[in-house]
Amino acid sequence: MKIARHAKILELIELYDIETQEELANKLREAGFVVTQATVSRDIREMKLTKIATEKGKQKYSAISGLDTEVAERLIRVFKEAVVKMDYAQNMIVIKTLEGMGMAVGVALDSMQNPEILGTIAGDDTVFCVVKTHHQAVSIIEKLYRIIHTP
Repeated sequence: MKIARHAKILELIELYDIETQEELANKLREAGFVVTQATVSRDIREMKLTKIATEKGKQKYSAISGLDTEVAERLIRVFKEAVVKMDYAQNMIVIKTLEGMGMAVGVALDSMQNPEILGTIAGDDTVFCVVKTHHQAVSIIEKLYRIIHTP
C-alpha cells in the first residue's frame, strides 16, 4: 500500500501545484487512499520531497531528481547567498556573484536542470547562461529571483 501511495504522491505533485500537506492528503483521499496528516507528513519525509518556487510566486512540493536532497538544498543555499544581481541581453543571462563564487553558482544553476537553459559558463564572479529566446531569459530571471527570495 505504501508503494502505491508513494507512486500516487509523485503523480499528484507532478500534476498539481500542491502547497500543503493538507492539500496532498485531500488529493490522496480523492484518489481512494485512506490517509491522515501524520501519514502524509511521514511520506513527505521518507520520499525526501522538497518545496520549490512556482511561476506564480508560491511554493509546491517537488521530488528532486538526480541529486541527493541534502546536496540539492546546499546548492540552492549557495545560489541564494552568492548571487549579487542578474540581468539579461536578448537570450543571454548574466549572473554576478560574490567573488570566487561563480563556479558554485554555475553548478547550482546546472543542477536545477531547467530544459530552457542551453548552457552555462562560469568564471570567478560571473555566470553566463544562454537560452533560446528573449522571453525565456525574462522568465528564467523571474524564476531565479523567486528562488532567491523564498524563505
